[in-house]
Amino acid sequence: MSESAIWSSLPVPGFLIDAEDRIAGLNSSGEGFLNASARSVIGVPVWDLIAVDAPLEDAFERARANGTPLFVNDVDVGSGQRAPLQCALQIAPLVGHPGTMILLISPRELAGRMTQSHSVKSAAQSAIGMAQMLAHEIKNPLAGIAGAAQLLSMNLPSEDLELTELIVEETRRIVKLLEQVEQFGNLSKPAMQAVNIHDVLDRARRSALLGFGAHMTIREAYDPSLPLAYGDGDQLLQVVLNLLKNASEAADPAGGTITIRSFFEHSFRLRRADGTGQNLPLQVEIIDDGPGLPPAIKDDVFDPFVSGRENGTGLGLALVSKIMSDHGGWVSLSSVPGRTVFRLSLPRVPRQVAVRSFDEEAS
Repeated sequence: MSESAIWSSLPVPGFLIDAEDRIAGLNSSGEGFLNASARSVIGVPVWDLIAVDAPLEDAFERARANGTPLFVNDVDVGSGQRAPLQCALQIAPLVGHPGTMILLISPRELAGRMTQSHSVKSAAQSAIGMAQMLAHEIKNPLAGIAGAAQLLSMNLPSEDLELTELIVEETRRIVKLLEQVEQFGNLSKPAMQAVNIHDVLDRARRSALLGFGAHMTIREAYDPSLPLAYGDGDQLLQVVLNLLKNASEAADPAGGTITIRSFFEHSFRLRRADGTGQNLPLQVEIIDDGPGLPPAIKDDVFDPFVSGRENGTGLGLALVSKIMSDHGGWVSLSSVPGRTVFRLSLPRVPRQVAVRSFDEEAS
């Protein structure tokens, strides 16, 4: 087996750095991490492309001078094309090439979220069962309470009407919440087919600007060469609408900016706990410049009934997580004040489905 094959097969971003701290080579995962081709970055100073939130340069030079490896754990690493991720760094001299160093970057984001995936899915299933019980046991009594309050209001003096109006208003609010819970529980399995993800994004953007996101500026940063995704267009539309709504509600009432970005990352592969895996090269990011998520809930926002808003139901992001799981896809989050990024990773349409779709359109 050739050394180049081993280098290309590494599942983490890898970089060769020459004696002048310029990128001398990188593997396909490194191209995916930078979202740039090898041709465009070779010869570029590495620290111009990779930002490490730690005083790394001096330690890096000592490792080069002494010919020793360097390990750095739990640091934020980013680039101009992505939000910072918590990573572990492995740095070592390249044997037989004085001054040249190997840099391996191991993002911890997927590992951390994978440990939660089973419990989140179980929580979602429990929420579905609870939704059915709540709808059956609570909605009918609430209708009776609202009706009784309306009857009472017919015989009350005007100064007491505020109390009955409060009863009616609150019962309607609870019914609306139950309807959202029912929607969460009744979601059917996705009807998987070829989907132009940009059509989905454009529909969501237009809908948001006409409603809950009218006070926002929504920008597009699409990769027009993106291939077809494999999914349920209506359910993916619901995912994007929920994320846009989440960003709009978190923004300043005077408005803010949301960027919808799409790109291709051919090295992105999700490996599950059971050993199975799937390539998820199609990436969609919903980026807002709001205040960010409260640190207390940032790790649990995909769980049902976890919300950072006073009157939030905590179902929107749980629904996003459930739909993406049903699609075999992935949703991840990076949030700091001024920049929150929800990233959707989706499979591309299988070749046989794409050919069938093309034949149907041609006929």
